[in-house]
Formats: sequence, structure tokens, C-alpha cells
Amino acid sequence: MAYHPDHHHRQSVRLRDYDYAAAGAYFVTICAFEKACRFGTVVSGEMQLNAVGEIVRDEWLRNATVRPGIKLDAFVVMPNHLHGIIVINEPVDTVIGSK
Repeated sequence: MAYHPDHHHRQSVRLRDYDYAAAGAYFVTICAFEKACRFGTVVSGEMQLNAVGEIVRDEWLRNATVRPGIKLDAFVVMPNHLHGIIVINEPVDTVIGSK
């Protein structure tokens, strides 16, 4: 579905003055392009990952290895999106050395 500003009235749910690089736990959702079901299917109430879904799962898990300062908590891969919790243990500027 294409975005039409006359019909869609989205507002940001971000806190205006919050530093999202700060340490803390963050719930994230990552959607497939155009919300296409590319990661597998739900069969009898259980998610069955296809090859692409397995890549999504593996790459999600790899985040904690390639990005120091974060820890992964619960996550789930759905047919067209992923939900997960990322815990940032150190502020981003400390992790990437930008200061």
C-alpha cells in the first residue's frame, strides 16, 4: 500500500527530547519491503521459517557479535516482519567511538 498524506495521518511515537542512543532496552519492529510475506508461514499456530526467514533470524542473532555494547533479548520472526528487544549497555557514541 502506497503512502498518501491525504489519507494517512501518521504521527511519530518517538519522545521529542529522548536520546535514543542512550543505554536502555528498545523494542524494535523491522518490516519486509511492502509488507510482503517473505520470511515463512504460520502453520498450526507456529512460525515455519523459510530460507529467507532463517537468514533474518541468523542476522538478528549476529547483531550481538558484530556490535559491541548491545545484548539481544526476546525476538520473533513473523511472515513479514521481526519484533525484537535490543539492550544497549553503553551509549552509542561510546560503542562506535565518535567522541
